[in-house]
Amino acid sequence: MLSRESITQVQGEIAKYPSERKASAVMAVLRIAQAEHGWLSVPLMDYIAELLEMRPIQVYEVATFYSMYDLKPVGRHKISVCTNVSCMLCGSDQIVRHLEQRLGIKLGQTTPDGKFTLKEVECLAACGGAPMFQIGDTYYEHLTPQKVDEILASLG
Repeated sequence: MLSRESITQVQGEIAKYPSERKASAVMAVLRIAQAEHGWLSVPLMDYIAELLEMRPIQVYEVATFYSMYDLKPVGRHKISVCTNVSCMLCGSDQIVRHLEQRLGIKLGQTTPDGKFTLKEVECLAACGGAPMFQIGDTYYEHLTPQKVDEILASLG
């Protein structure tokens, strides 16, 4: 279920822990698998459980707890909007409304063309730049509706 390259990365992550603690690599392995597949299906999580000698439910617990993991397909650009306290106090509600209106979708949905997924997340640890969102590995801070429009236009 994983490419040779991903298996090599997985082995590198597992090697960071004592052999009897290979389950400690679960978060890194989920990240590697999601990077390859785009999201984490149940069969993929079951495969990870086998690799790490864990019960599947233990992998599901991790994957469902953290907002960085996607349990269904997402758009080409996943917009993870922080709505935690600092961002909310600085206007994340306005940013969410603007995104929903601009993209024609609600939080948790993907545009019909598969280009954007809008996801609400907890703190992304950029409180000083609130309101903010993350697209891919990039943080965008001090958002305004105009800045959001510019970012979306740059994504093509």
